[in-house]
Amino acid sequence: MTVAEAELVTLEQEGDLASFCPHCHAGLDVYDACTRRVWIGLTVQVSGETCELLINPRLDAFERVCSSCWNEGDLAEDVVCPHCRASLVEPDRLCTECDAPVFSLEVSVRTRVAPLSLCTRAGCRWHGVSTQAAAKIKSAAPRQKKPEQDAVLRVRNFAEVSYGYDGEQAVAEASRCRKCKKPGCVDGCPVAVDIPGFVALIAKGEFAPAAQLIRRRNALPAICGRVCPQDEQCERECLLAKTSEPLAIGALERFAADFERETDQVKLPRRAARTGRRVAVVGSGPAGLTLAADLGVQGYSVTIFEALHKAGGVLVYGIPEFRLPKHVVEAETGNLRRLGVKFELNSIVGKLYGLDELFDLGYDAVYVATGAGLPGFMGLPGENLCNVVSANEYLTRVNLMKAYLFPEYDTPAPKGTRVAVVGGGNVAMDCARTALRMGAREATIVYRRTREEMPAREEEIEHAEQEGVRFHYLAGPVRYVGDEQHWVRQMQCVRMKIGEPDESGRRRPIPMLNSTFLMELDMVVVAVGAGPNKVLFEGAPGLERNARGYIRSFSESGRTSVPKVWAGGDIVTGAATVILAMGAARKAADDMHAYLSEGRTDWV
Repeated sequence: MTVAEAELVTLEQEGDLASFCPHCHAGLDVYDACTRRVWIGLTVQVSGETCELLINPRLDAFERVCSSCWNEGDLAEDVVCPHCRASLVEPDRLCTECDAPVFSLEVSVRTRVAPLSLCTRAGCRWHGVSTQAAAKIKSAAPRQKKPEQDAVLRVRNFAEVSYGYDGEQAVAEASRCRKCKKPGCVDGCPVAVDIPGFVALIAKGEFAPAAQLIRRRNALPAICGRVCPQDEQCERECLLAKTSEPLAIGALERFAADFERETDQVKLPRRAARTGRRVAVVGSGPAGLTLAADLGVQGYSVTIFEALHKAGGVLVYGIPEFRLPKHVVEAETGNLRRLGVKFELNSIVGKLYGLDELFDLGYDAVYVATGAGLPGFMGLPGENLCNVVSANEYLTRVNLMKAYLFPEYDTPAPKGTRVAVVGGGNVAMDCARTALRMGAREATIVYRRTREEMPAREEEIEHAEQEGVRFHYLAGPVRYVGDEQHWVRQMQCVRMKIGEPDESGRRRPIPMLNSTFLMELDMVVVAVGAGPNKVLFEGAPGLERNARGYIRSFSESGRTSVPKVWAGGDIVTGAATVILAMGAARKAADDMHAYLSEGRTDWV
């Protein structure tokens, strides 16, 4: 490949411009041997002389070079196409900087074409592409891929898989935004973050202000940027998704939040004057943290009661370090402490306190956000064998109790050389990938549907596949077989076929007759969902629950059957996503603030 060809390939990869004459449509890109670069090549006439004019083809770095005749301040008499000799000057159009006539050509990236206008006065740096045209050109550039650890290396360490964007990548990706008049991405965000606003700030290089704009609606941007299913929410509504890949909203959110934290530029919202009201929050997961942040900013005295010894709930016990580093969670909870939110750790509401006792302690309202942390099993024969464990226990031991840092932390954790994980959600992916990092030679996902019906995020599935996790689709366990010492050694499964859609919208798996088979293994992780922990309800008489055991909500904001007690997140909906729990908490915070500030006494 020649130097010129290499430069042209670079232009194409970086999403820069190709140029054309608007009259004959001939290409205007030329390679200049002196500068060893590709330019837009034209001919300019000044004071009766004709010479060559070179223009930088990159929109964001205006530069032009003339061989001899066009001096600072001189007006060009004409600028012409070197192929058809047609004039490119538009005498009726004037430069917005110096009122000189302009000349125009056409530029494109792949299939997008737009007019580019430039001033005929030497030294004037004005060049014009309409905002709409520039957005179309830049949106044609490919989606920026996040750099990641190589799968061969990362499968034996717990360092974060994705490195995230650097500043140059973030600006390039943010520049793809089409600046829609009706941004569907905001409607797709459960907490209604001003996505076009923060993306525009990133495109201009204003990274910390972008993070501060996000924080107006989202108290946990560094977390959401890593673990939220943007592909099913905001990114799915992106206009770019109709013709190419959607804007990488999650990656940009993560970049802005990380930049703000790493450069020590975190600015929290200004706290309102204290109201004198006190609010107790039960649980420090995403819902509890969000409500505490919202009410803390509004002047309430908020205390979070957490049963475990670390704040963060599922963020610290359920999501592995390689997806969500714990120092990120600690930084976000530290921001809440700066807002005045108090944390009472090792405090089990339902045992140490009941709901009535919280009111006796002087709290004016209670928000229950205990999540769905009760392990779920399938009731199969052999589930009591050694090394058949729930995903909750397995991930809690490895993550919260730091079994992965042996011998610094000597936490007992189940291990196996051939591990099967039953389930197809994000938790199942986390368990299988964790098992490989804990020393397993094989980790296999056993899922009763096909890959298309798998509820895990596409990114998580791809990462698992890259790391060597095996997938056994259309199969489900029916019993576990152990040895004489009661350690699991085999899992008997039945093959499935796909039937009609069930209530979840996914096609129903149907067992096939005479299709059982045995899998050899020495460890099983059951990741088929979780339920509400019953401990809370021991101290909450009168708190109504639905048929599935979750708290029954009587309003969109989460009012319960007990006056002045709200609930939200997984304890109401069942296991869902971080951002949906945060969205529910925001509604509860708004309703709680209105109820308490107005001094109301009515309820459901």
